[in-house]
Amino acid sequence: MARRDEYEQRAEAILQPIVDAHQFELVDVEYVKEAGTWYLRAYIDKPGGITVDDCETVSRLANDILDEQDFIEDSYIFEVSSPGLGRPLKKDKDFNRSIGEEVEVRLFRAVNREKMYTGLLRSYDRETVTIELEDESTMQIERANIALIRLAFDF
Repeated sequence: MARRDEYEQRAEAILQPIVDAHQFELVDVEYVKEAGTWYLRAYIDKPGGITVDDCETVSRLANDILDEQDFIEDSYIFEVSSPGLGRPLKKDKDFNRSIGEEVEVRLFRAVNREKMYTGLLRSYDRETVTIELEDESTMQIERANIALIRLAFDF
């Protein structure tokens, strides 16, 4: 297991009971390097949306445990935030919640000379995602070819 994956899993194990106790959802945890600085980010959500106070509550409680366990070797910044409107679908619960919703799919390799599709999410399994296109036809896309899938939004 890569060090990054280990850090994300251990942080998720610390965060999950905290978000559960406050009836939030732990959407994702990521450990990334940006502009030379490491970030441990937790994305939380709840019906009606997350507030700054919600993020601060989780951050304060988790920070003490993260400092106590001190399992991340690098110096890093810990952030807790809302996943935002354009959050990617990563886990089964994200896909389940989004069945019937319009999604944007970006591909690594073009299919029918296109690398981006928008349609209604109809189903998914471990290997594929099926969307309904505007013309009401369905398209099955290999998950290994999906660079990004997220809810589509119009302004």
